[in-house]
Amino acid sequence: MPFAGQTGITLDTAGPDEVRGRLAWAPELCTVGGVMHGGALMAFADTVGAVCAFLNLPPGATTSTVQSGTNFFRAVRSGTVTAVSRPLHVGRSTIVVRTDLHDDEQRPVASVTQTQSVLSAG
Repeated sequence: MPFAGQTGITLDTAGPDEVRGRLAWAPELCTVGGVMHGGALMAFADTVGAVCAFLNLPPGATTSTVQSGTNFFRAVRSGTVTAVSRPLHVGRSTIVVRTDLHDDEQRPVASVTQTQSVLSAG
């Protein structure tokens, strides 16, 4: 995922039941006042969630995000944001994943629920 590399997203663990990743605060990911941009947080959650969905696909299938909803709880002004993604539903045509973001003090930053389409090969 070239975009994930450009933003600094790293994965710590990845399995079908749970994917964990990190995104460090950086000035280029911020809005006014040094607050990490909501779009950066959403892209982070979408990336980690997409990996979780991918790991739950049937052989030969691919996936694409078709819906994503985000609730923001607090600003990030420093440190590292961690993400934990878990599947809520793994079906034949969609996979629903929830990704929770936390700051260095384990306080909730955001929660993202996304629906991934299961795209058959061929």
